[in-house]
Amino acid sequence: MCGLILHSISKDSPPRWSNLSQPALTSTPPNPIGAKQTAALKTQPVTKPPNPAKNQILNALKSIFRAEDDKAKKSTRARPVKPTKARGPIDPPFIGDSYMTENVPPQTNCPDGIQSRIKQSEFGGRFLEHIPVLQWAQHVTQEQHQRLKRYPGTHGWGGVDYNTLMDTMSVLNSSANWRMLDDWETRKNESECSRCAVVGNGGILKGSNKGKEIDSHHYVFRTNGAVIKGFEEDVGYRTTHYTFSTNTLMNSMRSYGYAGYHGPPVSTETRYVFLPDHDRDYLLMKAAAMHTPVGRGPEQGTDPTRYFGKDVSAAKLKMYHPDFIRYLRNRFLRSNILKGRYKNIYRPSTGAAMLLAALHTCDQVSAYGFMTPDYRNYSDHYYDKTYHSVAFYANHDMRMEMVVWQQLHKAGLITLYMGP
Repeated sequence: MCGLILHSISKDSPPRWSNLSQPALTSTPPNPIGAKQTAALKTQPVTKPPNPAKNQILNALKSIFRAEDDKAKKSTRARPVKPTKARGPIDPPFIGDSYMTENVPPQTNCPDGIQSRIKQSEFGGRFLEHIPVLQWAQHVTQEQHQRLKRYPGTHGWGGVDYNTLMDTMSVLNSSANWRMLDDWETRKNESECSRCAVVGNGGILKGSNKGKEIDSHHYVFRTNGAVIKGFEEDVGYRTTHYTFSTNTLMNSMRSYGYAGYHGPPVSTETRYVFLPDHDRDYLLMKAAAMHTPVGRGPEQGTDPTRYFGKDVSAAKLKMYHPDFIRYLRNRFLRSNILKGRYKNIYRPSTGAAMLLAALHTCDQVSAYGFMTPDYRNYSDHYYDKTYHSVAFYANHDMRMEMVVWQQLHKAGLITLYMGP
């Protein structure tokens, strides 16, 4: 399957396109169609020429064999040749371990950032340096829609018709939309390396006093029911990137209103990163960019400034590329759920997508509030008034995610807060 590579001339110039194939990581290459394996024939050296009687016999045998061979060819000439079945473990079609690629110059001059160190780590074989983390207007073509519409949910454009996709993505047309750290030049303050704090909502943060440490990073990522007011001492107050899907946003407002969560954090520095798993995400994002009510779907008529504030604009909106989420599922979080009855709904959790996106865009990543092996010692969320055990659902593999966080921490690729 062919992907696309984007070549950039400068940091903010629109990328140019060319074709590139991305081979699958886990598939065994199939044999060429119609290929046959034949045993090599051993030859014996001739020690003396055959006598005339033997020559006559040999010539007669050759005639018989030639006639039989011609007859066989005539009898099989019209029969279709069946393709040879590929051998070895082959990924089912919904896996789709082939991706668009783009070449965007690095934003920093960090000498030992994650991007350079991960290649020498145990994750080097999984890591794709040029996978697009975010999608924007120039990614949308008829060809790409045909390629991605076979993958549903967060992993493709299966639930989004082409016209809706074009209408929505047309507003994501600037470098602010395809760069996660779009304001690095004004924020870096002579730093060579970008430092990102990625904050989950785990109960391990309760009483941690990590708020100031979190806020000291260049960027602070949060997700879903990120309750801040009243918990600043433990979780900080800044939010530069807020990751969510429309579904998780609505669920969070219903589920965590008791704790003070009534919508995403709103500030001048906050960017909103959509994790699209339905066309309702595209519809809400377009409405937010245009300051118009949502046109249709479950949120029809909703004023998006209710969630993102009066100052929201297209420059503050981003959306994960479905190739990136499918790549995370296939290469970092390849759960056994993919072999079972829930394979079609399985995806990385929203927090996992956020943390791994930071891994692909920041030079240094510190993770707080993510599940650790002693998770039973902590309530599900840091804002829970009473203890609630961690909930597990069929569409995520939280235990596998926990193992990956431990591996990334051990490899020195992230710094994971493990508790007091």
